[in-house]
Amino acid sequence: MHGPGRYYEDFTVGDEVTTAGVTLTADAIIDFACRYDPQPFHVDSEAAAASHFGGLIASSWHTQLVAFRLVIDSGFLGNASMGSPGCDELRFHNPVRPGDTVRTRLRVLDKRPSRTRDDRGYVTVAFDIHNQKGESVITWRGIQIIGRRPKTA
Repeated sequence: MHGPGRYYEDFTVGDEVTTAGVTLTADAIIDFACRYDPQPFHVDSEAAAASHFGGLIASSWHTQLVAFRLVIDSGFLGNASMGSPGCDELRFHNPVRPGDTVRTRLRVLDKRPSRTRDDRGYVTVAFDIHNQKGESVITWRGIQIIGRRPKTA
């Protein structure tokens, strides 16, 4: 699935990576929404057509999860990832519709070693999920806890 990725020391402010893409189908959009976000514009094509969206759209949560899976599969974080204490500036810019292909562009904004634990550091990453037209659909700033390279004896 994904390899060891990079340790904290391997991240450089300004690093950029764009993941592979995935195309969302109407069936996938409806399946996710029926289970987790059953609003009419996510689960019912006719209701969605009559909504202000003018058609079926993916739940933003679905889009984020798909995009984050692309990040994991890319190896950007890898096995040195220790999770995240949260994110900031989450914005939903454009809807994702059936047939749209989404990718995640990542840019390292900042990094700092932990003040209390010498086995990790914090890497702030800008996430930009965009569609096949290059339009941003969701953006946020995430803080990733990344393990430091093990010390050798």
